[in-house]
Amino acid sequence: MNNPFGSFCDGLFLDMCVTTQMKLPRQRETVLAFFEHIQRRFPTLRQFSRREQGELILEEEIDGRRFRWVAMESQRLSAGCADPDDFEQAYQLQHEVIEIMPYMLGITPLDIDSLDVTFTMDFDYQGNHDEVIAEALLGNSSLSGFFEIPGARVVSCCPTMIAALTSDGSMQARIALESRSGLLDRNEKNKIDEPISLYFTIRRYPSGKTEFAGVDAFTQQCRMAEQLMFERIIPLFARPLSNAISQRR
Repeated sequence: MNNPFGSFCDGLFLDMCVTTQMKLPRQRETVLAFFEHIQRRFPTLRQFSRREQGELILEEEIDGRRFRWVAMESQRLSAGCADPDDFEQAYQLQHEVIEIMPYMLGITPLDIDSLDVTFTMDFDYQGNHDEVIAEALLGNSSLSGFFEIPGARVVSCCPTMIAALTSDGSMQARIALESRSGLLDRNEKNKIDEPISLYFTIRRYPSGKTEFAGVDAFTQQCRMAEQLMFERIIPLFARPLSNAISQRR
């Protein structure tokens, strides 16, 4: 499947993240063997580094911009892709990480706390992010009435919602919008260069009813995330936000 979401935003990221119950191994030989295996399978991932907080990351750069990466933290293993030409291009790297993690890092179903598949959409806008989010998503709802208090103005609007997709809550969908305006002084609200970000995540927790099969679970979550992006996220969130930004430019 080609990437059909790029026309709705200014940046698209597809991430997979495994969170573990126990700390991941830090032995030099184990860690290097894992990243060297990834590099053999994906030779363009050449940049290996250790960040200030201890995160280890192997990444690929194209024209000075990070394109694909695999990262290991204390209890998180993740892989991502920026602006993929198609989803399968992103899934290949993530599938490989999930497939080898039991053998090379000892991450078994017993150790997995959660598995996330996340689509992130960035929207460039230099004005007040909170105002445009409220305008696009609250509309004439009862929530918008909060900002109709005489003399009031929007200074924070970062909605987050979570829905259980299964009766036992082991599968959940989460949507969150992040404004960067709140990071700035009030006099700088209209000077921000960072984008508005929309995060949509399908999260699965291991269920005691069935064995957690990492590769199968990942594939199912990817398909579910794609379906809900088409059916819910694009028409109800991404398109209204894109339209509101266009009207203000």
